[in-house]
Amino acid sequence: MLGRIRVKAILLKYLRKGVSHRLQPGKRMLDVRSIQKILPHRYPFLLVDRILEVEEGKRAVGIKNVTINEPFFAGHFPGHPVMPGVLIIEAMAQVGAVALLKMPEFAGKLALFAGIDKARFRRQVVPGDQLYIEVQILKMRGGIGKAAGRVMVGDQLAAEAELIFAVE
Repeated sequence: MLGRIRVKAILLKYLRKGVSHRLQPGKRMLDVRSIQKILPHRYPFLLVDRILEVEEGKRAVGIKNVTINEPFFAGHFPGHPVMPGVLIIEAMAQVGAVALLKMPEFAGKLALFAGIDKARFRRQVVPGDQLYIEVQILKMRGGIGKAAGRVMVGDQLAAEAELIFAVE
């Protein structure tokens, strides 16, 4: 899994400098329009607002701003809105898919779930939270692979999981 200290260090870098600073060479920031050119997801199921860093085939870091206007809050839960855990995992998967689908050999393809392991939810995600999502591709063989992801809200770990995926 990704080191908690490393995730905190990256998060603090963005908080101090803001997300508009220049990224390191080889890393690119993507806005929502650029993300839509890579992922097939659209509202209300596109769960990534910005990609802060992407290293093709290796890792990606993204942001999801959680607002009260999210359609799932109408029923989950009235009077006590909480983002469903499966959607937190989906946001993680979408960030990971950007790292994969930016690879020339996977351009224009779909990244699909094949499994989820070791998923843990450590904190509720509520309106007003900003999810900082980091996904690292652990291994890839052919069109099947495994990734590790973490979701932070501020300096708190909200969720973590290992994602198994197939690209077709």
